[in-house]
Amino acid sequence: MIVIDKLCYQSKFRYVNASEKFVYAVLTLILCVISRSVLTAAVVFFVNVWLTVAKGGIPFARYGKLLLIPAAFLLVSTIALVVNLSRTPLDAFAFPLGEWYLTGSSASVREALRLCGKAFAAVTCLYFLSLTTVMTDILGVLKKLHIPGLVIELMMLIYRFIFLLMETASAIITSQNSRLGSRDYRTRLRSFGSMGSALLVRSIKRSGVLYDAMEARCYDGELKVLSEERPAEKKEILCIAGYEAVLLGMVIWSWIR
Repeated sequence: MIVIDKLCYQSKFRYVNASEKFVYAVLTLILCVISRSVLTAAVVFFVNVWLTVAKGGIPFARYGKLLLIPAAFLLVSTIALVVNLSRTPLDAFAFPLGEWYLTGSSASVREALRLCGKAFAAVTCLYFLSLTTVMTDILGVLKKLHIPGLVIELMMLIYRFIFLLMETASAIITSQNSRLGSRDYRTRLRSFGSMGSALLVRSIKRSGVLYDAMEARCYDGELKVLSEERPAEKKEILCIAGYEAVLLGMVIWSWIR
């Protein structure tokens, strides 16, 4: 099972109404993206971390490792935004490289920090949803929103096939390691190529077997999954509405100031 899936089932918000969590995550994400204020992003970030870790019971070490994944992409994009190669030094920093300068402006640094803050805050919105709501509940909410059935079916099948790929790849890697398939760099490259080809063939075969099993159970083009529906509580709805109203006020203030 994927780590995020395991953490989701362990979360204390696991049985909170899925529609509430979905609406909270989406509205917060939208307000965070359209805001021009770093303060709004900071509030969203810390509130989501507090909800997911402190209230939801997700280990902080696990959560921190998950945040390192988007951090790597943000680092690359931030460097490309801030650092310039120019003949004229800019006001933030400048490192001479012969007749050229590796330099950046204060405006670009501020913009990069603002974008990083918004990106991290947006990621925490998605992490809150994915670490507190199982996939079947998310698909149930999408069905209530009248998302086309074909899209929902594809999402469910892709989600299922991820586990098939991971299980098959894990078995192949274990088999290779037992035969000293990773003893040096060249052998690891050869093993990786062999694993890729074997993974493709086995995955196609297993997907065929899975489809045959679905057909044997009267599959008619629609996956029907039982889900436990929890009623929404008025207290939670009021808390979400109040929080989103505060964020909306901060967004409006960031646009008019």
